[in-house]
Amino acid sequence: MAGHSKWANIKHKKEKSDAKKSKIFSKIGREIAVAVKVGGGGDPEANSRLKDAIAKAKANNMPNENIMRSIKRATGELGSVNYEEVIYEGYGPYGVAVIVEVLTDNRNRTASEIRYIFDRNEGSLGSTGCVAWMFDRKGVLVIENNDNIDEEELMMTAIDAGAEDVSEEDGIFEIITDPSVYSSVREELEKNGYSFLSAEVERVPQNTVKLDAEQAERIMKLIDMMEDNDDVQNVYHNAEFPDDFEG
Repeated sequence: MAGHSKWANIKHKKEKSDAKKSKIFSKIGREIAVAVKVGGGGDPEANSRLKDAIAKAKANNMPNENIMRSIKRATGELGSVNYEEVIYEGYGPYGVAVIVEVLTDNRNRTASEIRYIFDRNEGSLGSTGCVAWMFDRKGVLVIENNDNIDEEELMMTAIDAGAEDVSEEDGIFEIITDPSVYSSVREELEKNGYSFLSAEVERVPQNTVKLDAEQAERIMKLIDMMEDNDDVQNVYHNAEFPDDFEG
């Protein structure tokens, strides 16, 4: 996610190196595998969760062969691994709320590793529900504003499809939806020729904790350590980084 719009500033996605991309593909592959098993099979037209996972994969430029391999692994054609979905909640330094979504084949190992990362960064792992109430689940669709996009046309298409809000800042359009209509809004935009920098249902904080540069560095270290863990799928937080923070 580029730019410094409100969501981009909150989530603060950094440019992905090739090594980072490889790890992201692996994480999305797990997400696809779980979507196949939980959502009802390997046909995206009959499995909306899988369809959403594939859209996320494509937004991250994941090759089709990787996507198909993940589906085949989940259907048993290439062997199989069972992943369990677990959510951890806690606090980082400066009272920053953190939610960590994981897919793991060893819950005890993952819990120990997540606790260690919180402790190492002067944070604390909390109980279920301790910070989740501070976040709303929203569909977030991010589109780069290039010369071919008519802002009014995009806004009308998104709103007519059921989007709650469309905003533009620093060359980035962000479309916010209720999770219940996220898939249909995304599909309508795809039909109209729009492609996404990012497309997924996220946990969006209701309020943020403003940080200075030094504080931002410490929070980013915690986030980086979480994201480097193979079992971690997503890290959400309510930190607001300075506009000029490079990470």
